[in-house]
Amino acid sequence: MINKNITIYIQNETSLFYDQYLILLSEPIIKKEKIPINQQINLKFGTKGLLVKVLPSKRNNALIINELLAKELGLNHKSKVRVKYSPFTLTIGPFIGVLLNQHSKQSPSRPFGSNTSFCQELSEAGKQQGAVVCFFTPEDIILDSNEISCMVYFNGWSKKKLPFPNIIYNRLNSRKIENKSSVQHFIKEVKSKQNGQVFNEKYLNKNQVFSVLSKDASLHKYLPESHLLKNYSMLRSMCNKYRTVFLKPSLSSLGKGIIRITRQSDHTYVCHFTNVNGTHSEKLNSLKKVFSKISGKLKSRKYQIQRGISPITVNNRPVDFRALAQKNLNGEWEVTSVVGRIASDNQFVSNIARGGTLSSVKEALVKSSLPNHEIKRTLYQLNQAALKIAEGLDAQILHHYAELGIDLIVDRYGNVWMIEVNSKPSKNDNTFLNDNKIRPSVKKTIQYAHYLTFE
Repeated sequence: MINKNITIYIQNETSLFYDQYLILLSEPIIKKEKIPINQQINLKFGTKGLLVKVLPSKRNNALIINELLAKELGLNHKSKVRVKYSPFTLTIGPFIGVLLNQHSKQSPSRPFGSNTSFCQELSEAGKQQGAVVCFFTPEDIILDSNEISCMVYFNGWSKKKLPFPNIIYNRLNSRKIENKSSVQHFIKEVKSKQNGQVFNEKYLNKNQVFSVLSKDASLHKYLPESHLLKNYSMLRSMCNKYRTVFLKPSLSSLGKGIIRITRQSDHTYVCHFTNVNGTHSEKLNSLKKVFSKISGKLKSRKYQIQRGISPITVNNRPVDFRALAQKNLNGEWEVTSVVGRIASDNQFVSNIARGGTLSSVKEALVKSSLPNHEIKRTLYQLNQAALKIAEGLDAQILHHYAELGIDLIVDRYGNVWMIEVNSKPSKNDNTFLNDNKIRPSVKKTIQYAHYLTFE
């Protein structure tokens, strides 16, 4: 791969382009990549391939094409890409398609609502690092077609029909939408017929995550005991073993539906329930009454029962940590960021959606109940735990993931524990005190697209 941006120039000079499928490429690139001149080769953009002939140009770092070819490929004047030549194929790209829930027709300047700023940031990162990015929803999918209807951000938003991207970044944040037959058919088509790549292709199931990670003995130290809750006997066993347990819906996010059960010294049980208005608690005088209280919920959805770990606190409010692990330019996992999340008053979950506040990880640790001499070791352990969990999950699971939000807590002894893994991490949770216009996490998405396209 030519490790610098190549600028697309679109011209319509008939004297220059006597053939629609003639392209001009900077002479130094032709020489370096040993591209044959004036011979038919395959030009590949996204999943589309066209036979073209290449002639040298004196313009530096430039790919010059005519308007008809630009329209066929869906390229804009002064788009930035990278190029690589392998025998008889010149690949330009990457071309990334981001799959989102829906777009708003009422607000042309904010077509994806609260996700619009992230989309623009990703587009800008593409321009800076050499990639083309488009955005589409399940409504835009044209089944059994070689093109896609999408939105692009290039000097403003516009709607286009483009060839299939070679990379699909799944940002659907609804399991119901993701599981639609049309969406699943599309993902299958991209991977099988179009030979494209789809990453973060499915939501993770909490039970699946713990089951997979428990197969790796080196990860056991991060995993609180956790099981799929099947019956009263399992509830009794876990509540006898641990003073506090958590029940979590296997298919949920943002702290929805979590129940905390705490055994009191008088052998009564206090149950805390999350709801749309915050939390409410009930005190029950037997575990059988607890099970009776929750049994209706168990009929409608599966729950994970998990050992409760007492986390460090800031001003008596629980603290947890969201680590963002991503694959990089070499296709390897890295921890891009770790932030602290401090629960709001009267909450036992720290999700930002439930009023939690962000903090730098060091500040959260310094202000916490953790002894000062443990802070440096804990900083290292949080990063190591996130990295090892991401690598362990990737090694065991079948689907393709390139970024994971890993929720961790630290107990009063400085031990790090995994709470859950999110395959659709928020694009707001890792922004704390970041003054850069384009976040490292967004840049890394483009870098991984380079890896998938050219390696």
